[in-house]
Amino acid sequence: MKKLTLMAAAMAFAAGAAQAQDVVRMGSEGAYPPYNFINDQNELDGFERELGDLMCEMAGLTCEWVLNDWDTIIPNLVAGNFDTIMAGMSITEARSKVISFTQNYLPPDPSAFVALAGADESVKTGVVATQSNTVQSGFIADSDADLIEFATPDETIAAVRAGEADAVLADKAFLAPFVEASGGQLVFVGEDVYLGDGVGMGLRQSDVELREAFNAAITELKEDGRLNEMIVRWFGEDFPTFE
Repeated sequence: MKKLTLMAAAMAFAAGAAQAQDVVRMGSEGAYPPYNFINDQNELDGFERELGDLMCEMAGLTCEWVLNDWDTIIPNLVAGNFDTIMAGMSITEARSKVISFTQNYLPPDPSAFVALAGADESVKTGVVATQSNTVQSGFIADSDADLIEFATPDETIAAVRAGEADAVLADKAFLAPFVEASGGQLVFVGEDVYLGDGVGMGLRQSDVELREAFNAAITELKEDGRLNEMIVRWFGEDFPTFE
């Protein structure tokens, strides 16, 4: 109880400082289910929308969501066009030189290769499609495979279907629905790959108080089990959770 009380006090202090800005603008892509996507009501939805709204409520912040293409999401954060990034963004050393991150709200999650049925593991060293500027694109660029990048994740799947790429590498949670809906046309190939240090919220390096407010919310959600419950609900029981 004492620990939670101290945490709540810290959160209130950080939120008070953060509220110097009237509205916290939350940047997301809206194109990477189940992390974030546009639903049938043309509204941003997904795990990160639910989590972000809850974190804002816990921190006493007024938040609004801003959609931005993946390729320019970090430059537009730095430029001040919004204040946070919640877009399935893995925490990496390279990104941390440009922006700061909260602690992770998703553990390191598996990436996977998907190819057309009948493919063997040789596709992993062939032409591999990824979304540009992702941990997966960096991984393929450093491998023996030939990298082909696309602006959106859906285009990577289309490239495999059209024969433009031998395989796609992306987060397994994103790929699984495509595999399941393909009627056996698409299959997972080889072992899962773990990249990055989990998924976190990106912020400008100068926004220390705002980062502390969100960090306090994430800590509480981890400790009371609510974050794990959300992860299982959105990603399934096989997805990694926090101990």
